[in-house]
Amino acid sequence: MFSFLPLGGAGEIGASCFYLNISGTGIILDCGMHPQKKGLDALPAFELLDDKPLDFVLISHAHQDHLAALPFLVQRHPYVKIITTPQTRALAEKTLHDSVSIWKEQINEDKIKVYSHEELDLLISSIEYKAYKDSFFIKGYKHLSPEEIKIAFYDAGHILGSSGILIEHNNDKIFYTGDINLSPQELLTGAELPDTSVTTLITETTYGSTDSFSLKNWNEEKERFSYELNEILKRGGSILLPVFSLGKSQEMLAVISDLMKKKKIIQTDVYTGGLSLKINRIYDYNRFVVNYSDTDFELSAFPQKNIYDVSDYNQFFKVPSIVLAPGGMMLKETISYHLGKKWIDRKDSAIFFVGYVEESTPGYIFAYANKGDKIFLDDYTSPVEVKCEIKNFRFGAHSKREELIEIAKKLKAENVILVHGDPPSINWVGENILKLNKKIKLYAPKRGETIHIN
Repeated sequence: MFSFLPLGGAGEIGASCFYLNISGTGIILDCGMHPQKKGLDALPAFELLDDKPLDFVLISHAHQDHLAALPFLVQRHPYVKIITTPQTRALAEKTLHDSVSIWKEQINEDKIKVYSHEELDLLISSIEYKAYKDSFFIKGYKHLSPEEIKIAFYDAGHILGSSGILIEHNNDKIFYTGDINLSPQELLTGAELPDTSVTTLITETTYGSTDSFSLKNWNEEKERFSYELNEILKRGGSILLPVFSLGKSQEMLAVISDLMKKKKIIQTDVYTGGLSLKINRIYDYNRFVVNYSDTDFELSAFPQKNIYDVSDYNQFFKVPSIVLAPGGMMLKETISYHLGKKWIDRKDSAIFFVGYVEESTPGYIFAYANKGDKIFLDDYTSPVEVKCEIKNFRFGAHSKREELIEIAKKLKAENVILVHGDPPSINWVGENILKLNKKIKLYAPKRGETIHIN
């Protein structure tokens, strides 16, 4: 028996943070911030832990919506032990330091202290790490729980170091998917699942409401991407790709490298920069110890110009170029947003979206505009005409909805807890899991709602 309490990430994508109490041992799965919220509103509801034991934090991967609130949790619970994969620990060092300036802008330090870079160094040095499938045991130390709990990380195929987490205690087996992708990408070859049945599955539902016919397989999408890139480059235009610095940037750089190597697209300047360059080196260093498609390929060896060396944005249009700009959702503070405002005025150029864009973000406004449309951006009092091409591609880093059902089927889950998705996504996955087996007990708790699993 155990209890499950979402502090964030329930009925939404963002601030993933889930509390488990297993026979007195308190475990948190992930500790992220909400990318569409500001300041304290972006944090999980840590106050719900005030009367509860907390011993461990298990981090599934290093994206901000699963990791970035960790320092604020440690402020409240300084003795909590943090465990993840070696790759996630290495990536956390980069992504957490990168978020300090954002927090300082958003948070009133009279209410909560924003951590320093020195404090972050201490936190990161305290993170323990375990390799995939290297089982280890934990037990509550704060309340001296006598019962050991077995843990193992499984490659989730989402980004480097991402993991599903198997938790075993007595007759209970709990599997938390984190963000999981069963299908291969350009670099990563897809998730591995435990070779066992589980009593409880805690699963993401990101693509639950997305018709999988709109999600072509990776190679088909790569061919379409190649064709559309050439169309823009041949007419002298440049292409802006808004990408997340972690994950999508590396995968798309590998796609572009492969297309150029095979002479499927024109050789031209490619711009990247900032955090993504540091993350490229971590991918390169770890390529032999994770499930990697081509260990001979090094991201850092591919010729790239630094986007942050360009002071005059008109330089991007002097010769045809491909610009991988940080900020997959094009939030206002990101360089992809500022470049997007320049790109929409260029009739020969294009903005290509290559992944999921949340509906409440500026990226969504750009992504679903057509040439000739007038769109409203916060920086302008009147609408702006879109003169460039807008194209949408789906290079998925999450499992398709049918694959989520397959996970529940393969693991023979008796209980399923649905998280990390909007209500339509959760509803689709829930309905189809019940079609699989009406005896499955299904839960879709809200933030702050405790459920007890027997």
